[in-house]
Formats: sequence, C-alpha cells, structure tokens
Amino acid sequence: MARIVMKFGGTSVGDIERIKNVAQLVKKEVDAGNEVAVVVSAMSGETNKLVDYCRQIAPLHDAREYDAVVATGEQVTIGLLALALQEIGCNARSWCGWQIPIRTDGAHSKARIMEIDTELMLERMAQGQVPVIAGFQGIGPDNRITTLGRGGSDTSAVAMAAALHADRCDIYTDVDGVYTTDPRIVPKAKKLQKITYEEMLESASLGAKVLQTRSVEMAMKHRVRLQVRSTFAPDTPGTLVCDEDEIVEKELVSGIAYSRDEAKITLVKVSDRPGVAASIFGPLTDGNINVDMIVQNVSDDGKATDLTFTVAKGDLQRGVKLLEENKESLGFQDLIADANVVKISVIGVGMRSHAGVAQTMFKALADKGINIQVISTSEIKVSVLIAEEYTELALRALHTAYGLDAA
Repeated sequence: MARIVMKFGGTSVGDIERIKNVAQLVKKEVDAGNEVAVVVSAMSGETNKLVDYCRQIAPLHDAREYDAVVATGEQVTIGLLALALQEIGCNARSWCGWQIPIRTDGAHSKARIMEIDTELMLERMAQGQVPVIAGFQGIGPDNRITTLGRGGSDTSAVAMAAALHADRCDIYTDVDGVYTTDPRIVPKAKKLQKITYEEMLESASLGAKVLQTRSVEMAMKHRVRLQVRSTFAPDTPGTLVCDEDEIVEKELVSGIAYSRDEAKITLVKVSDRPGVAASIFGPLTDGNINVDMIVQNVSDDGKATDLTFTVAKGDLQRGVKLLEENKESLGFQDLIADANVVKISVIGVGMRSHAGVAQTMFKALADKGINIQVISTSEIKVSVLIAEEYTELALRALHTAYGLDAA
C-alpha cells in the first residue's frame, strides 16, 4: 500500500463530466489499496473571472478581500469532486485550507506555506476516507484566508505530500509528461521517463510550462517524488521527477527550453568606473524589475562600456522609463530596447562531467546562420539570447545536434 497525493489542474476539472472522470481516477487508486489525498485547482477560467471581478470593483483592491474572493474557485471544485466520489461509493470529504489548517505567512495573494497540521487528516485517511483539498489557499497569522499566487495549487500538492510523508505526488494535467522540448514545435521531441529535480527546476524557470517553479523547489527541498501524468490518457506512463541517484544513465542533455518572455536593454557608452553596475541596477531593483542575463563590453579606450541585459517582456517599458529618468546620474549615452528576442536553454546534469556542450550549441546555431546576442551559463545549463524569428529553427537544430530526436 502506498500513500499518494493526486493533484488535478483547472483543465482536468473544467466541467462536470471531467470532474466525474477525475473521481474515477481517484477511485481506481483507492481500489488498488492506496491511501489517497486529492488536491484540486479551480475549474479552468474560474480564477481569471474572479480576479477580473475584483479589478472591476476596485482596481487598487484590499489584498485580504481579494484573497477571500479568488479562493472560492477551489471551494466549488472540492465540494463537487467530493460529491462525485460519494456518488460512486468512495468515502470522501472536502477540506478548505483553513480547515486542515494550512498555515501561511501574511503576504496576501502571494503567501508562503509555513506549516501544515495533518493529524486529523491522517486519522481520516487511516479510516479509508479520501480528503479532497483546496489548492492555492491557506490561512494567515490573522486567521484570514490567504492565497499562494498563480500556480499555487502545484505548491499546495507538493507541500501536502511532504507533510503527509507521501510516497509520491502525481500531478495530473493536460500533457502526458515532460518532453525533451516543446512537441508542438519539434515533432521529434521525446517524452522523458525520469528527470532530476535540478533539471526540472531549470526547465520550469527557463520557460517550460509543465510544472510551476515554486512547486519543484519545494519537491527538491523535501525530496518529494513527483510524477507528471495526463488526466485524459491515464494509462499512459508519465514522467517521474526525482533525485539524481534514482537515474542510472544520466543523459548529457535532458532537454531544451525556450522563453519568449524576454526583452533586451542595451545601455551605450556607460562610464567604466567602479560602482556603475550597482547604480544602474539599483533603480530596477527598487522598481521590482528582475534582471536576468548580463553582458558587458569595454570600449577600446577603456573609458566606456556597453552594458546589455534582459528583463521580463512585461517589465520592458517600465524599465526603460526608470533608466531614462536616471540617465543623467547613470551617465550613459543611449538606450536601445528590443522585445523581439527569445531565450533558448540547453539543460542537463550530464554537463557537470562532460566538456563541449556549449561548443555544440554554438556550432549548431552558427550552421543555421543564427547570431547569438547574449550568453549565460550555470553548472547544468547554457542559455543564449537570439532573435525571436529564429525560435523554431534553433529548437529543431539543437534537438538534432544533441541526439534527442525520437527514432
């Protein structure tokens, strides 16, 4: 007998028929003799509708009341799924975050989980009851409902799996696993049987949409084994996200991620003096604008430098405005902004013990006539910034260059 947390996203519970389908999947695990807890999101589109209601009423809304409104989407789903399970003879009960309780800090709309009290839930599970838990929500220090931010249901599921000491956390979604790259762009993409926490974390942070970054971080910290599965093809094997020790044969490269959410800013002829980088990035930090890739070129005379960096596309206009407002004190000659860029990243734990990964990437792109604008690296990834128009060509070329194409 295993203890499993099953998490279902918004598309999986998008209507009554899909909720009934989820109930059958849960019952199948229960009938197999497993102890099961279920975490669900709101029905697809429901949270967006609730957020829009808040914005229409009060654009600068009270975050506490915002949480009270948007948390109701999950409350509807847990009640409906509990009813669906009862209808097919499965003992089930719905649980809101505050009933467990899932205790969070007081940062409304982006709360972090501090503690989960599972005593009563474990008691009920031992009696054969299936808890159906509202994802995305908890209770703050002031006893008010809090929400964890977008994608928070994945985080709720992993946190619950850690607190329950579950054998596995199954994330059911509309894809049947983690692929070497986006199969919509590269038809030869392969589904991975296993991927390490580190690789999944890099993939999630670099644009892969399968799992939310924060949930992978939590899974890695608490060593919760995650399995990505499809609600609509439940008999198809998924992808296991696990510790590196569980993977016998580590691939040199496990996947290629891309992010269109990138914009490039170049400051031309910045004074080359100590502290200039701090003075440039200070206003951006104060404006909550995150800077990602950075490259600096010193001019021939050694007195000036061109500084290029990337920000999220949604922050570009605000970032340009902040820098232009401080142009005189920062001492740059010109500012060039470019939103038509994409970040392509090659990821793999095998890079730690193999040389030449970056060279393969650079050669494959050069052979296709693709110019690299910015480069950044970590222990298990190499990222480059290229013109957005070359996205598909670059992904296909790199996928082939690293031998990832399906036979």
